[in-house]
This record gives sequence, C-alpha cells and structure tokens, in this order.
Amino acid sequence: MKEEIQDFGFTKEREEAEAVGDRKKALPRAVIRSNFYQLLDGKWRFAHDPEDRGLSEGWARGHAYRHTVSWPGSIEQHLAEIQEARHNQPKQQWNDSVVAWYECDFFLPSAVGGTPGTLLQLTFGACGYETRVWLNGILLRTIEGAEAHLGEYNSFSYELPAEVLHPSNRLTVRISASMDAELPRGKQESHVYKRGGIWYQTFTGAVRSVWLETVERNRLRSRVAVMSVVEDQLVRFDFTTRIHDAGAYNLHLRIYEHQASGAIRSEPVAQADFPLKLEAGEKFQRVVVELPGARLWSPSHPDLYLLVAQLIDADGNAAQIETQFGLRRIETRGRFVYLNNRPVYLDGILYQPGTATYEEMRRHMHAMKKLGCNLVRIHIAGIDPRICSLADETGLMLWVEVPSPHTSSPRSRENHYAELKRMLALIGSHPSVVIWSLYNEDWGVQDIATNRSAREYITDTYHYMRIHHPHFLVVDNDGWHHVSWEGRLKSDLLTAHLYTPDVERWRDLLGRLAQGKLEKVAVNPLVIGDPYFHRGQVP
Repeated sequence: MKEEIQDFGFTKEREEAEAVGDRKKALPRAVIRSNFYQLLDGKWRFAHDPEDRGLSEGWARGHAYRHTVSWPGSIEQHLAEIQEARHNQPKQQWNDSVVAWYECDFFLPSAVGGTPGTLLQLTFGACGYETRVWLNGILLRTIEGAEAHLGEYNSFSYELPAEVLHPSNRLTVRISASMDAELPRGKQESHVYKRGGIWYQTFTGAVRSVWLETVERNRLRSRVAVMSVVEDQLVRFDFTTRIHDAGAYNLHLRIYEHQASGAIRSEPVAQADFPLKLEAGEKFQRVVVELPGARLWSPSHPDLYLLVAQLIDADGNAAQIETQFGLRRIETRGRFVYLNNRPVYLDGILYQPGTATYEEMRRHMHAMKKLGCNLVRIHIAGIDPRICSLADETGLMLWVEVPSPHTSSPRSRENHYAELKRMLALIGSHPSVVIWSLYNEDWGVQDIATNRSAREYITDTYHYMRIHHPHFLVVDNDGWHHVSWEGRLKSDLLTAHLYTPDVERWRDLLGRLAQGKLEKVAVNPLVIGDPYFHRGQVP
C-alpha cells in the first residue's frame, strides 16, 4: 500500500537550527538566503530498479513503492536496510551499476504566491551520480537547463513551474550510478580499484539534504567567489546571477565585521552600489570594493567579514544573499609558503568526515585546532560547504582535492575538469581554502610519465587555476610524479609521499628533499616531463 508522507517542514534538524537562530547549520551551503525554506529530509518511498525498467514503464507517472527509507542516506545503506528487514530473502546489491527511485509528497508552502515575482526552488545538497527529477510526473530541468544532473558531490537546483504545482505535490527522483572508472570517484571502489585496503565501498545517491525555498525571479544565486588584493585593500566579488527579465538593476553591497554570535553591527565598514543593465539569461558579474584598514585572516587571527548583497530591480524589489569572507594572501617563495607575507609552517591532518552532522564537524574542527594543527586536508572527496565555513571561523587552512577518476582517458579528463568547475563554483568565498590538488598519486593519470596528453591536460588546468583563481596554491599530482613543462613545475608545491615506518629514514629523506635532492628519494621520480628541470632547484 502506498504510504502518504507529507509536510517535511518540521524535521529535528530544522527545529534545532531555528531554535538557535542559525539557519546555516541546517543547509549544506555557504551562502545564506533569508527567504522561507523547508527541508524535505525524512521518510521517502523507495524502489530498487535492478533491471532499469522505471523509465520505460513510466514510474514517474506513478508506481507502487514497497519500501520507505530516510533521506539523506546512500543507496547502499537503503538496500542493506531492506535486506535486514527481509531476513532470509535474497540479498540486493550492485556490482556494476545501480538505479534507484525515491518519491515523497509535500504540501505547497503558504509562503509561495504571497509576493509577486517569487518562485519555489528545489535544491539538492548533493545527489548522484546521475539525477533526474519529476514534479507531479513532469520532468524538470536544472537551472543550467539539464534534464539529468551529473555529479554526486555538489548542489544543484530546479525552479518549480507554477503551472505544475498543486496544493499537494509528488516529487520523484531517479538516481543512477556505476563503477565506471572514468567518473570522479575519489576513494570509492570502481572497475579498476576494488574494495579493500585503501579503497572504500561506494556511497551513492541521496547523500545530502534536499529542501524547498522561495526565491526571486531575478536574483543573485548562492554562488559567490571572493579574491582579495591585500596590498591595495581591495576585495573582488564574483556573483552568479539568475535573470528572467532584462532591465536596469542595482547591485548594492554592504560589508560588516563578522560577529561570532551572528549579530550584525549597526554600521557597515564599507558599502558600494553598481548600476547594471542586465539581459535575460545573463549569468556573471564581477565587482571590486575597497576595504580600508581591513584585518587579514589567518589561523591565529581568523578575522572575517559579512557580505550582504542585494540585487534591486527598477521597481525597488530586492533579492538578498549573505556570506562570510576573509582577506588573505597565500603564495610560495623558494622553500617556504607565505601567508599574508609571512612564512608559515603547514602542520596538517587528514580529514574524511563522511556522513558527519554539522555539530560533529564543528567538534572535529575544534579538536584538530586543539591538537595544534593549522591545516586540514579533505582527501579526494566531495566537501560539505559547511566544513569551509567552520574552518573559516575556527582558523584552519583547508587543502581540498578533486575526487579522482580511476583511469586515464580523454573522457576521464573531461569529467575531472567538469567536477573541478562544479567545486570551484560552490566553495569560492572561503579564506580557509588555500590549496587545491588536481590529482593524487597518479590516480586517474596512471600514464602520466608516458602520455603527453595527460601532462598537457594537467599543465593547461594548472594555468587555468593560476589565471582565474590566483588566490589558491595548486598541486598538480600530489606526492607522486610532478609535471615539468619547459623547465618549470606545473605545481606550486613539490610534494612527496614517503611511506616508511623507520623514523630515522623518514627524517633523512625529508632532509634531503628540503635540500632539493630529489633523486632516489621516493619510489618513482618526483619530476617528469621535459628534460630542462634543474634537479637542484627547490620550487
């Protein structure tokens, strides 16, 4: 019998977040919108589709679901729960590909329709690898125009058509994934690397929260990138816009000193207005604001600011977003990393939070800080944007990495680049994010030493990052073969992963590296490519 599951607005996490007046705890994103929102986390109907019949049989128009599961949660977890409930029934598992369907009902929020020009938006914190969504049996397109969203680590949104919404609505989600080694997998098993040792089981599907929120037709999206020019006390903001109606707009920015309590001081420390003439579909705006006397962010003094940005139309209707940011400069000079023009020693720790809640991540961050660490490396995995916000506030630098494919091919590099761009769009405002790894230990570029195309891709991507995101340090292939092109490393750091239980040998290897002696230190040559790289230099 079909189980009716209604009204997801009162989940425990929503109540706790509202009780402390801090909505950023509830939603996995760094940019806050003060509009109405409603979490859809909770019980959803569920069906495993091992023969992939759902599309041809029209499950989106209606299906007799036999199980209920909790969202968020992985397909693997949900299949295991069903197996446990079945006791001696045949085990459901997937070894090559998987398709699962989820469905829930929700009432049309009363906040919809109260303000002219207001839309209802559906956002997935992360889901995939391939996700298709139907509202009352009608296939939706993402804001980017895709019928199927690709990727499982970052958020994506749909504007729900008013003509399709009813007082009571049915939301259907089809998720498919595979062990395709050309997809960005991180350390999840694949056709190439099987589960065991350092390779983990797959974690697929409904992995983060999903929610409804009201948004304006013409607005700033929840994607803000920040780059500071500390010498000139300037801050560059890159905004993503969603414009349905061409016309004259004003971008009004206010900057406040960030308060740990979340309170806003009465007077902004800076503000600016930018008159804009926007066309329908126009997506990007870049502006620069002067911030005299700005305090710089560092682990010892994690000073932050709060940006309140409004896009105001000709009738005075304002669409507002808020995000915290900080000013800092990270660079390499010779053998040292410099933060805000001072050498800094990176004392880091590996962090893989998995399914940790906001409160668990907060405790983890404070514990790592108490250990004396100043750097946290999120190892080749998707990153919850709330981790970045916590690191900003706690004073921990972050080293993030693109989840790697497991084989080297033109398609795997296309997927890798698409994943990099998705990540950059969503975590671009955080001073804590200081280092990006493109690859790790040759995973996804196993032929890097012999394949010129793989090295060219890494070189081009490094150059893209240095041109468009110069406020990050970029590592080409962490710990293994680094690429030299025309005598220059295509990496801001020369890194080596030294695996030895012998402390004295480790100290000796580290000392030799610090002196620029690269030969026979690691298992593989640390620098490959052209023959012009001077082995005695230290990048």
